[in-house]
Amino acid sequence: MTTAGRQQTADVKVRDAERARDELRDALRAAGVTLPSLGLDAASCVGSFPLALIDLGRCNVATALALTVALRSSTGERKGAER
Repeated sequence: MTTAGRQQTADVKVRDAERARDELRDALRAAGVTLPSLGLDAASCVGSFPLALIDLGRCNVATALALTVALRSSTGERKGAER
């Protein structure tokens, strides 16, 4: 893989992590939860093969997305039960 190709892959990973962080923040907010330091772990977003970790006590993108889905499902069930 060329340097440009690695950089593109790194950029995609960081964008995916940013998107996951934003979705998680929104889902947490909908559930009434705020994590003030929710963000990207800067050290994990650099280098040729970045991991792009979400910093909330650290988890990977897949875990953040799974937590987002669970929170949204839980919030939907709770709202449905209140009707």
